[in-house]
Amino acid sequence: MKNDLEKLAHKWVKSKTEEVDTQGEYYCQTRDVFEARNNKIPEMLVNKGMDEGLAYLIYSMIGELGNNSFDHNLANWPNVIGIFFNVEYDGESGMAVIADRGLGVLNTLKKAAPNLNNDEEAVELAFTKKISSRILENRGNGLKFVKNNVMDKNLVLKFHSGNAQVFINHNMEIKHTGDRLNGCLAALYF
Repeated sequence: MKNDLEKLAHKWVKSKTEEVDTQGEYYCQTRDVFEARNNKIPEMLVNKGMDEGLAYLIYSMIGELGNNSFDHNLANWPNVIGIFFNVEYDGESGMAVIADRGLGVLNTLKKAAPNLNNDEEAVELAFTKKISSRILENRGNGLKFVKNNVMDKNLVLKFHSGNAQVFINHNMEIKHTGDRLNGCLAALYF
């Protein structure tokens, strides 16, 4: 079940523009569609037996990941505007997947840190320092918030942008991958 959702998101990001499913149930073209769907998540998780505090924390982390896609690609989407988004939970374990076909972490952070050399440096910076491509705004804590809560609550986050893959559980590991992904794909396991 869960692995299939992550594979679907990966296929969605990697597909040719004309083959991207923009009519399916996992597609959110605009932020308001994403937020409306995400607003239903805490109740669904609680109704299936999750602790209310954890349900709202997961909702907040999903909101941060999804809103990043819209915030950092605003008016700069290379092709398909919007995100792939879904949450599955069976009462014991679950996952949330958010993916976009945007600019990716390296291209967006180069506005604030022009000396970045590669995707690995960019994702490390994004998850460890207060930085944002929206330079004039007091932003840049979102991915640190996600990372700290994943570590604190014994969750798992897999994050892929460009040639960098990040795996976070009790620590954070970043590795180079030959599977280049334009945009970002985040899979939060809980």
